[in-house]
Amino acid sequence: MKTVKLQDVIDSENHVKADTWESRRLVLKKDGMGYSVHDTVIKAGTETHIWYQNHLESVYCIEGKGEVETIKDGKVWPIEKDTIYVLDQHDEHYLRAETDMRMVCVFNPPITGQETHDENGVYPLVED
Repeated sequence: MKTVKLQDVIDSENHVKADTWESRRLVLKKDGMGYSVHDTVIKAGTETHIWYQNHLESVYCIEGKGEVETIKDGKVWPIEKDTIYVLDQHDEHYLRAETDMRMVCVFNPPITGQETHDENGVYPLVED
């Protein structure tokens, strides 16, 4: 059994910040669960290009409002509190935040905790 408090992750090595988002990584690859869990804030008024070629992701919005646009088909999906979106096909997308959006993100396979998006919006796949 393990517990993690968000307050203990904030400003630690597992609190990763970028221009348009910050991610507090709660459950990581080293925990051996087969997935990782993050508490992520997407900053209001921003657009982030993301393409998880190596990971599947489910994202549950617990605060805020914005949208996801899937690049392949140009479809726009409104996102607001109590909405989950599932990137089940490694969907390349834009995430736009109208207000600050707080998201709970689950990645499979799990990430190690220090990853950030590369120039294509991709997290690297870290093998053991």
